[in-house]
Amino acid sequence: MTAKNEVNSGKGRYSGASARGAARLMAVQALYQIEIRGGTAESTVTEFLKHRTEMVDEETDTKVRLEADKALFADLVRGVDRECEMIESTLDGCLDGGTTTQRLEPLLRAIMKAGVFELQTRSDIPAKVTISEYVHLTDAFFDSREPGLVNAVLDRLARVLREDETSKRDTTGDGAAS
Repeated sequence: MTAKNEVNSGKGRYSGASARGAARLMAVQALYQIEIRGGTAESTVTEFLKHRTEMVDEETDTKVRLEADKALFADLVRGVDRECEMIESTLDGCLDGGTTTQRLEPLLRAIMKAGVFELQTRSDIPAKVTISEYVHLTDAFFDSREPGLVNAVLDRLARVLREDETSKRDTTGDGAAS
């Protein structure tokens, strides 16, 4: 993923919202790494905070320091690791057509797990924002149906977990997530 959508004014710094976006990106990368290479959540969080806070902006071919919300990053990685079975069960219930979490591509699985955990535990972040951020993140990695799948699954879950919040934003009656 390039930094082009996250960098503010080409300065390589992140605003508060973009710092959360950088935290989500790092968390998804860390969760993917844990799944592929193994390791503990704690060692992976430490590794990322010490050594993986830069990325290359492909448009300018320069390194950009990710000023991520470190607390959100650590919370996502540790929380998904700790609550993995419950998150996978929740995801399995939201997926259509007999698809299970284990049948998803590992990167897509990491994105969805982080999104589910954030919706379940971070009521300080609006569901609409969480869904939008994970759809945007998915779009950066996938070109096909995956962003729509992430949108549908997280929106379905948000309507259950945050019924008061989602009923306020769905005044059109069409059920579309904004």
